[in-house]
Amino acid sequence: MINFKKHKLINGLLALSLGFGSLASSAMANAAEHNWRFANLYGRGTAYGTLYENLGKNIETMSNGRISVQVLYSGEGVNTTGILSAVKTGLITMGAPFQSMHAGELPAGIVEIGLPGGTSDVGALSTLFHETQWSEILDKAYGELGMVRLEPYIQPPVYVITKKEITSIDDFEGLKIRAPGAYGKFLRNLGASPVSLAWSEIYTSMATGVIDGSIGSNMIDHRDGNHVEVAKYMYALPLAGAQVLPIVVNQKAWSKLTPDLQAIVRGASAIHAQEQMTKSVLWESQAVAEMEAAGLKWSPEPSAADKKAWKEAGMSLAKEYSEEDKYSKQLVDILNAQ
Repeated sequence: MINFKKHKLINGLLALSLGFGSLASSAMANAAEHNWRFANLYGRGTAYGTLYENLGKNIETMSNGRISVQVLYSGEGVNTTGILSAVKTGLITMGAPFQSMHAGELPAGIVEIGLPGGTSDVGALSTLFHETQWSEILDKAYGELGMVRLEPYIQPPVYVITKKEITSIDDFEGLKIRAPGAYGKFLRNLGASPVSLAWSEIYTSMATGVIDGSIGSNMIDHRDGNHVEVAKYMYALPLAGAQVLPIVVNQKAWSKLTPDLQAIVRGASAIHAQEQMTKSVLWESQAVAEMEAAGLKWSPEPSAADKKAWKEAGMSLAKEYSEEDKYSKQLVDILNAQ
């Protein structure tokens, strides 16, 4: 699905990294020179948890064991809200954060992930990241926090699941919905009360009535979290057409890598980004079918008035986030120029 010039760069990077891996195979012993800890957002056995595990294995294999990667899943030592700071301080070496959980630490990350109402066009997103100054700006933003940003990856649209049926926009009034970052502000514009919770807390919180609904990073999240067991209704309009997420590495740990190992890690992250894309497309349709079989019900087709209100709820967010910091403003300026 991806069709953009920088794909050539990724292919070259993969070839370079694999070449270095081959050289390393004949020149280096199997003992790890670098021991990394890699925290991600998902629990063991989940679809996306497996993809992060694959990234760790690819780094180990492509480096011929010179880098060892211990994968930490959700709730294993570092919670969701602590991933960014843990990478920054070096408590963990590499992390896959959900930017919406870190608005105060990295305002530009909220723009990076995709504001509500943003495009679902993968080609447009790839062009944004690889054919504008977008990536350079983000590199500086993460760099100021002591992190190196690797190849970003794209996940499917964001939907909200609720315990009661949403028949009109007015039904969002007063609902407590797990929706961090810009998604929360979007739903607040519709009268809901956003709550920030880790993914692993969603099921219990809906089951016990702490919240009335939740966004997922995508449909696969809702499926893997068994959310349909405690909330049967999915609203038909997505909050965001797609999400773009980062993999980040502690800057000091990165500087200890030789150029060949840096190329290998970047190459492995490019493979991970491609795997996220191809698997997500397949898994999304499977997830929807499985949830529908388990009793998921879609809201009625939104009226023209509801669609208009939905669009207007997100219109002010770009301007609001552009005022958060200099990097957010630069990113929003690029968005507005597209």
